[in-house]
Amino acid sequence: MLGGKYSNVLTMILVILIVAILGILGYFAYDMLHAKNVNSNALTAIDEFENATKEIKKDTSSMNTDDESQNLVDRDLLGELGSYSTEQETTAQEAEKVYMEGYEVKGVIEIPKTGIKYPVLESVTKKSLEVAVGIAYPQNANLNEVGNVCIYGHNYRNGLFFSDNKKLTKGDEIYITDEKGERVIYVVYNIYETTPTDAEYMTRDVAGRREISLQTCTDDSSGRIIVWAAEKGSM
Repeated sequence: MLGGKYSNVLTMILVILIVAILGILGYFAYDMLHAKNVNSNALTAIDEFENATKEIKKDTSSMNTDDESQNLVDRDLLGELGSYSTEQETTAQEAEKVYMEGYEVKGVIEIPKTGIKYPVLESVTKKSLEVAVGIAYPQNANLNEVGNVCIYGHNYRNGLFFSDNKKLTKGDEIYITDEKGERVIYVVYNIYETTPTDAEYMTRDVAGRREISLQTCTDDSSGRIIVWAAEKGSM
């Protein structure tokens, strides 16, 4: 009788262990599938963005060639054609905007040290941060302009987005490509942890340089990891 009770207890323990193992395996399988889908969608958006910037460069190059030819035309006609070219350029650039999940793609960020490449979306929301990284400050900012642009990304502790930012060190490079197709190299010069309420780094003085700040959570979500990087050669 006693042996039967022990046998039942062992059976229950075995069942619990099997269920736990299956649950863990299921979680990791879901996590891997989710990461694969996120990266696949990100690559699709990046391809669309890069194709759009190539078209803008092509249009701009063509317009510059036309402008050279127009030097032979009288001043009045040149003015009319010049106005027309500007309108055409604006229309072309607006037509080439790329969107991901309803958010405009403002650029692409690459970090060789952590092996990531993601679209940079126009804003930070719960939805936008589930598919890419986003511009947290200032609002309506464009990438690669003078000033400090803050980019936020989640830390899922699985390599997605800014999960491995804690591995960055001074001297590491970050590449930012903007809507004009310009690719600027930024060099990390400061990395530290701070509280969730600290936002002073957003409005810091960058002395007229082009800089970026990357923000993500610590692994336990109790703090924030902040990375400062300045345009290569500007410091």
